[in-house]
Amino acid sequence: MSLQVRCLAECGDLPLAVDPADTFLFDGGRFNADAAAWGGVVLRAEDERRAVMLLEAGVGKVFVGEAALRDAGVVERLVARFGGERVGVYVPARRIEVGWSFDTTSNADFSVVTPSQCEPGWEILRADRSRTGVRAHWWIAEMMKRGVAAALVQVDLRDDADLNLCAGLMEDFGARIWLGPLEDAEPELGDWIAYGHVSQLVLAPALSAKQELLRAAMSAESDVAGISEAA
Repeated sequence: MSLQVRCLAECGDLPLAVDPADTFLFDGGRFNADAAAWGGVVLRAEDERRAVMLLEAGVGKVFVGEAALRDAGVVERLVARFGGERVGVYVPARRIEVGWSFDTTSNADFSVVTPSQCEPGWEILRADRSRTGVRAHWWIAEMMKRGVAAALVQVDLRDDADLNLCAGLMEDFGARIWLGPLEDAEPELGDWIAYGHVSQLVLAPALSAKQELLRAAMSAESDVAGISEAA
């Protein structure tokens, strides 16, 4: 496994020491003549017209967020016009909250409280971080069927359940997934790689500058490679 790392930055917080081709930018809503030099542009809530403008300007890849969530036809039209390799989806996600409800179907004489969500899962967030109830794994699969080349997922891996969800995502989609933390300032990147099987990381400038985190990630990658060769 070869680990790839990209910087994920706000338009107004461009890292000076990073190769533009290795950087994904959140769209600042203003046309930038140098946009084509960057590795990709991420649209949190911007609409299809903005995606078309950027792609026509030469941006290599655009990751569409909430606009694709509202209308799956957005990605279909972009793929048809510009090709799947230039179109991705942006997926901010969080663990689905376990809700509880009364179930009276099992026994008419009494009610029991049962969880409405029995299995761990991630749900997609809107640009304002409100929950949608849409399962991330399922939705990514649907977008891949419509021809998108990649998904950029931001989610925090906080426990074994998250690592298992991540490993499942990697098993199904592999190198089509770029994954990075949503809010975690000190992610355990070694665990992400060793147990979540992440092979493509996206990190905010503050994290990508923390060499100790990257060294831990690289060490985990070497360990995984050694185990694979031994097997």
